[in-house]
Order: sequence, then C-alpha cells, then structure tokens
Amino acid sequence: MPVTLKSRQQIARLREAGRLVAETFALLREHVVPGATTAELDRIAEEFIRSRGALPIYKGYGEMRGRGGRVVRPAFPATLCTSVNDVICHGIPNHKRLKEGDIVGIDVGVLLDGWVGDSCYTYAVGAIDAETQRLLDVARQCLELGIAAAQPGKHLGDIGAAIQEHAEANGFSVVREYTGHGVGRKLHDEPTVLHYGTRGTGMRLKPGMVFTIEPMINAGAPDTRLMDDQWTVRTADGSLSAQFEHTIAITDDGPEILTLL
Repeated sequence: MPVTLKSRQQIARLREAGRLVAETFALLREHVVPGATTAELDRIAEEFIRSRGALPIYKGYGEMRGRGGRVVRPAFPATLCTSVNDVICHGIPNHKRLKEGDIVGIDVGVLLDGWVGDSCYTYAVGAIDAETQRLLDVARQCLELGIAAAQPGKHLGDIGAAIQEHAEANGFSVVREYTGHGVGRKLHDEPTVLHYGTRGTGMRLKPGMVFTIEPMINAGAPDTRLMDDQWTVRTADGSLSAQFEHTIAITDDGPEILTLL
C-alpha cells in the first residue's frame, strides 16, 4: 500500500523534515568548490543535521546478508550520497578533491522526530562547459515536469512519461533501475515511482500520497554498472549523469513540494 497521510499534522511533520533537508543544501552550496572533498561535505552536513535534533538516515542504512549471515552489502557508511561526474547515485564520500568543471549530485536524507526528509541536488563545481550545463538544466526540468504531472486523478505513468519524453527529446537518457519511492516514517516505501513509462498507466494518484520523484538523467546510454563497494552506481559508458529530487505530497489542489525552504 502506498504511503498515504490522513491529517494535516502528519503533512506538517514531513514538511519540517523536508525543510531541514533544504536547509542542509543551502548550507552546503558555499562549500561545493574546487579543492573541497566529499568527505568534508559529509562532515559539514552530519554536524548540521545532528545539531537540529535529527539523524542522518542514510548512515548505517541498507546492510544485506546472505546465507549464514554473510554480509553481501555493507551498511551505507556516510551521511550523504555524493555522486561525482559519471556516478549516477549512491556514491560514498571520500578524500579525493573536487576539480573545476566537475558535477556532484548530493543526496540528503534525515529522520526528524520520526519523519523522513529526502532530496537530491546536482551542483556544478566552479565553471562547467555548456553541454554539462545543458545536462543539469534538462535533468532539473525533468523533475519539474514530473512534479507537474503528479496531479490527483492522474497516474504514476504520467510522471514517468513526462520525464522520459523531455529527456529523450533533448538527446539524453533515463536510468531505469533506480526509482522514486514512498516516504513517511520509512525511507523507502510504496509506491515505486518509475521515471519512464506510458501516460494513463500505473497507480492512480490520490490526495494524501507522499513520494519522491528523482530522475537520474545520463548524457549517454541509460545502462548502469554497480561497483565493488555494492553501493556506487556508474554509467556503463562513462558518460556524465545528473539527478534532482524532491519529496512531494499529492493534495486536492495538486502536488506540494515538501523539501523546499
């Protein structure tokens, strides 16, 4: 069953968590510069989130065990996902310095008073070339179009179609394997939100539903490859990738973005 909130109080709590995420992005903006490391950005974000009485929900998340209790994927070790250049998502912060012309997708998740905030923004590091800027612009537009399509009475497929049509019309591709998701008291819940699809198909959208829309747009082919750390996902062809994400609530009047200042 999809996450469906039935009271204004519940939406308000999610809005508070989302605002903290947005405040974290505002804080990080001045620190995403050539010479910075993603490990430094991670430290800044974690200190800020904890100072506000929240927890970084990604840290320690997602351990998977196989037969006999063997760890097949370790828990995520950091506060932020930091995805540089050809990394699509789930990049682990490290001590490599960012360079002029890089791009870095930063995913922030918090747990505030039992409610989740989740969002992603791709930053330019210093000056970037025109084609990289076009990728960022189109990826951001894909998110905006997906949100605009999330109207009560419409379908999840309308969101995916809006994103896919715009990305492909601009010569880019949409990652298939990684999706949006329901948000509430858990980081990942129903429904699964695809960023491609066919209009008029999929679950019908109803007021009270809360989920993320987070298209990952590749400059090249949509294919992905998972690295040995079992978290970092790169483009298979080495092309750049950009991601933007918001958590939204479906209301009688349309979608409300919960992860804004």
